[in-house]
Order: sequence, then C-alpha cells, then structure tokens
Amino acid sequence: MTEKKELTDKVKNVIEQIRPYLQQDGGDINFVEITEDNVVNVELTGACGSCPYSTMTLKSGVETAVKKAIPEIKSVEAINLG
Repeated sequence: MTEKKELTDKVKNVIEQIRPYLQQDGGDINFVEITEDNVVNVELTGACGSCPYSTMTLKSGVETAVKKAIPEIKSVEAINLG
C-alpha cells in the first residue's frame, strides 16, 4: 500500500468518526482529496454548507481531530464543489 493511500484511508476513517456529529445538526462532510503538501480538502454539505459557524466547526473540530490522529496533515480546508 502506498503512503498516500494509507494516509487517505486514515483521514477517511477520522472523518467517518466525526460525521455523525455533523449529521445530528443536519450537515455532512465528504472527503475530497489530500494535496501533495498534506492538506486535506473536504466538502461541507447540507446545513454545514450554509452555516456561518461551519468554518469554526471545520477548524476547531474536524481539523483538530484529523491532525491529532494524523500529525503529518497540515490543515483541513473546505472546498465548494457545487
């Protein structure tokens, strides 16, 4: 298994653990990609896509959890695929 695939699997696993909390508030999160410089891009959907607090949730919740579990990740950024 390549290092990139292993990293991707770890990130997806952490996101799956966080997902139920976002879904409780009517939102959701989808993994998009990991960039070459270890930035995780995700898409916030549902209520999270339009929530004014989504950036705070992303940075203080999702990013913190991902970086704690996978220290080599530099940041988690929300991108808009729509």
